[in-house]
Amino acid sequence: MDWGTELWDQYDGIDKHTQSGLDLVERYIKFVKERTEIEQSYAKQLRSLTKKYAKRGSKEEQDCKFSNHGSFQEILNELNDYAGQRELIAENMMTGICVELTKYLQELKQERKTHLSDAKKAQQTLESSFKHLESTKKRFAKEWAEADKATQQAEKTENDLNATKLDVEKAKTHAHARTHTAEECRNDYAAQLQKYNKEQNLFYYSEIPQIFNKLQDMDERRIRRLADGYCQFSEIEKKVLPIISKCLEGISAAGAKINEKQDSILFIEQHKSGFERPGDVEFEDYSQGIKPATSDSSLHPPKVRAKLWPFSKKHKISNAEKHTPPAAEDFSHLPPEQRKKRLQAKIDDITKELQKTQDQSDALEKMKGVYEQNPQMGDPSSLEPQITETAQNIGRLRGELAKYETWLSEAIGGEESVNTINNNTQHGVAAVDQPHNIYTEFDDEFDDVQTPIGQCTALYTFEGNSEGTISIMEGELLSIMEEDKGDGWMRVLRANGEEGYIPSSYVKLAP
Repeated sequence: MDWGTELWDQYDGIDKHTQSGLDLVERYIKFVKERTEIEQSYAKQLRSLTKKYAKRGSKEEQDCKFSNHGSFQEILNELNDYAGQRELIAENMMTGICVELTKYLQELKQERKTHLSDAKKAQQTLESSFKHLESTKKRFAKEWAEADKATQQAEKTENDLNATKLDVEKAKTHAHARTHTAEECRNDYAAQLQKYNKEQNLFYYSEIPQIFNKLQDMDERRIRRLADGYCQFSEIEKKVLPIISKCLEGISAAGAKINEKQDSILFIEQHKSGFERPGDVEFEDYSQGIKPATSDSSLHPPKVRAKLWPFSKKHKISNAEKHTPPAAEDFSHLPPEQRKKRLQAKIDDITKELQKTQDQSDALEKMKGVYEQNPQMGDPSSLEPQITETAQNIGRLRGELAKYETWLSEAIGGEESVNTINNNTQHGVAAVDQPHNIYTEFDDEFDDVQTPIGQCTALYTFEGNSEGTISIMEGELLSIMEEDKGDGWMRVLRANGEEGYIPSSYVKLAP
């Protein structure tokens, strides 16, 4: 079944139907455009979200060594890739559907306009032919009426006894002329009628069916192309689904690979100080012939144990801490174990850079030798500035390497000394079993009670939350019991008898 046969008289219906089809294509294009805008906005928001939560800076990079921190960064990276796929969907929909369908729609509009114009022209031609037929028919009717009237007048004149022969001949001649003209009009009408019927047959059985069938073909092609556009809407997203699935699998994998035990071990490795635990405190017997201490003596602390490294505890950074001097180059501000690790890492970095620079120097020397043997390849003197600069860099790196190796040796030796002290303290009870005079012991104990070696004023408030440290208030006057040994800490005595370690940078020495 086709439009030309079944809908030969439905020009207006076909006109509206084909226009409705083009309107649908236009609506679909607008729909896809708005979908692409949603995808682009979604992708943009995802990228902003990942950027907002992405780790930046050295501290954050340090945190990312933990699997739970690192996995979150991987999730953000996967989500950023996911956003890229949403952008790709929007781009492909815009180019593959919107642009192509818009171009196709313009072609359809032009084709439809042409077909409808051809139908109108054919209709106008047929109507013009019909008007000509009506005109010929009216003329034939008029002329035939005139001829019949002239014939009747001639017969009347012929039967009139008073009419002369001339009048009779004249009436017959006029009647004959009118009859002849009427016959010619009749023939014209018959010919025009035959022509019109032929044109009408051609119009309804050939021209209009062909035009309507072309419009049918155009509409079916439009429907098929629109159906392809509908499928594209799905296929474009299906093409990126494998990548999106990989992104989602990556997110799942990032969560699955978190190892809480490994994170705990890593935290231990990062923060363990390397100190031994403090030994038992010795019993000090004051009952053997020694007078009880006065109330004033109770203000003095007992024999001070070997120095403990204050284990850092997280606390809010105060304004005073923001003014803390920068970390020492030899990492002496860190606990021994951490200091060793940082020094070793620095040595490894310098060693790699030194090896790289040495390879560069060797390459320059080889190139210089090639230039000397083959002057046409280059000027050996042009390499001198690079060779000199490389040699200077090698010397500088070797100096830095020696410096950090020396500090590492000191750090290893210092740790061993501290361990020795702690071990001796820990086993101090065993030493009591050795023969000695108890009075001599008490004399030694009183000799060990330290006196302040200076005074200082607290510049900032410090919260001593770690073992071995004490809290001080800004402006407080303190007694210095042990100077800074180069590790950034000093032991002080407060007025209330509390004694412990504080950062050296937090106080100002009294003149």
